[in-house]
Amino acid sequence: MSGIPGTAVVQVTNLSSAVNSEQMRTLFGFLGDIEELRLYPPDNAPLSFSSKVCYIKYRDPSSVGVAQHLTNTVFIDRALIVVPCAEGDQALFSKPLSPIGPTQPSRGNVTRRIAR
Repeated sequence: MSGIPGTAVVQVTNLSSAVNSEQMRTLFGFLGDIEELRLYPPDNAPLSFSSKVCYIKYRDPSSVGVAQHLTNTVFIDRALIVVPCAEGDQALFSKPLSPIGPTQPSRGNVTRRIAR
């Protein structure tokens, strides 16, 4: 079972920075027809990152349960973590790496402001 009934989306984390979307499509395409695949940061990102995350939407939700069996499979140099995602969360395919906290450096002494 996929964990989230009816979902056709998996999140793959702990990806090597060397992985590209074609490699992900090849690996996960053996498990079912892929409707959409998004790799973040994308292949053409100007900066290097230590890790990547991928969202894969299958045409058939039963492929999600099969894809989860790739958890702990070493791919390139890391063990994959594959979990189902709620399909209704369209943020996965639009802005998956939005910052949770402030993106600007704080002004002044943070410790002093907390102590007051």
